[in-house]
Amino acid sequence: MSMQGKFSGLLKNWVSVAGIFLGATALTTGTVLLIIDASRENLSPYFGILIYLVVPGFLAGSGLLVVLGMLWTRRRMHRQGYVPRLPVIDLSDRRTLSRIAFLGLLLSVFFIVSTLATYRMYHFTESVPFCGMICHQAMNPEYTAFQQSPHANTSCTECHIGPGAKWFVKAKISGLYQVYSVLFNKYHRPIETPVENLRPAKETCLACHWPTKFFGAVLRTWTYYRTDEKNSPWTITMLLNIGGGNPAHGPIRGIHWHMEGVNTIDYVATDRKRLVIPWVRVTDQAGKVTVYRTTDDKTKISDGQAATLPQRRMDCIDCHNRPTHQYRAPNEVLDMALSSGRIDSSLPSVKAQTAKVLAAKYKTQAEALTAIDRELRATYAGDPRVEATIREVQSIYSANFFPEMNVRWTEYPNHVGHKITPGCFRCHDDKHVSESGKRISKECKTCHTILAQGPGKDLPAFTSSGLDFQHPEDVGEDWKTERCDTCHTGSP
Repeated sequence: MSMQGKFSGLLKNWVSVAGIFLGATALTTGTVLLIIDASRENLSPYFGILIYLVVPGFLAGSGLLVVLGMLWTRRRMHRQGYVPRLPVIDLSDRRTLSRIAFLGLLLSVFFIVSTLATYRMYHFTESVPFCGMICHQAMNPEYTAFQQSPHANTSCTECHIGPGAKWFVKAKISGLYQVYSVLFNKYHRPIETPVENLRPAKETCLACHWPTKFFGAVLRTWTYYRTDEKNSPWTITMLLNIGGGNPAHGPIRGIHWHMEGVNTIDYVATDRKRLVIPWVRVTDQAGKVTVYRTTDDKTKISDGQAATLPQRRMDCIDCHNRPTHQYRAPNEVLDMALSSGRIDSSLPSVKAQTAKVLAAKYKTQAEALTAIDRELRATYAGDPRVEATIREVQSIYSANFFPEMNVRWTEYPNHVGHKITPGCFRCHDDKHVSESGKRISKECKTCHTILAQGPGKDLPAFTSSGLDFQHPEDVGEDWKTERCDTCHTGSP
């Protein structure tokens, strides 16, 4: 037997033949699907899985079969006394040249198809549908909330990964464990936050949001509806003193005084969700360092303990921790629906009734939607407005509550504000004191100036000097000493 015959004979086994057949089929199928994917838009993400994950898997498997078959045949030939060697390549032989040319053509086609497939696979794995729809149950809450958010036109990777090869590689390595968690049902319900080792906000958020251009104040009006029979509205109009700006143009005041690059703030949190912050260090623009320690006996820690615990440098997401995946509390989202007229505020006690069915716990979303229909239909039997109310409340539930993943507003506290979560009061509570006796103030006018407040939706009287806060209910002076979230939980 010639050397070439011996070499080609390595492929003469059913394993290698099966591998060649499988590879040819996979390559042909993948090429056709790739052309379809490149020529059409908005295809299902499962189509992408077929092209960029399943087909490459078959190609890799077919190659493995060919190699295994050759090794098996080589071992068998070796036992029979044959020692296969590499063929002699004679370039003066036309047949050899033809074979080389044909092989070169095949390799060129394979290279072009592989390059195009790799490029499109990269973009597919970076796409929003891939992130949100592939792992449907695990990511469904995040994907649904994302679609309702101010960042709905931004891809997931722009915030979670950002530019550059270093973080791309880190994300893909981290993604391997996430794939394992989904495949073997090991993921936490709900997904735990904050996300560990998330890229610093200055490398993602600040690519769009320009801190030195923040300045002044922003006018905001909120109308809240009480849970009485008349759903009585209470409106408050205020200026949010967002502050910020360029330190070179003057002192920085307001909410964005906390920006890194203006003042540097490091803190220690003693819980995973960063709700308890007993130790804060502030380094101002002049380099002066001030350390504030809580005087609360339940949460205070010593400097020695603070030195052993992880210290975090404050950035955007320490306050804006739910910029995209927001799961709103019943009272909050119902106030929005009532203000916009999506729920008729003339329905008796509709705020209380709808908040109650939203806040109830259910095993599945389907069970919840059925219960909402049943309860509201029984409460407002015969009222023609009930149909629209049911549809709106079901829509609210579908966008904010995911019982299969244990997702609701209580699991993901929003640190912006301080009404139903500690928020600003994690530090601004008058209990964080420096050695000189200086306190982190909880004075309302530090961050906002109330221009008007009172019953109704239209408030004619405004004052630019600012008003003291007036609580809609008669709670005396308790609102000055107690945190808002002591009473306000987001539901009845």
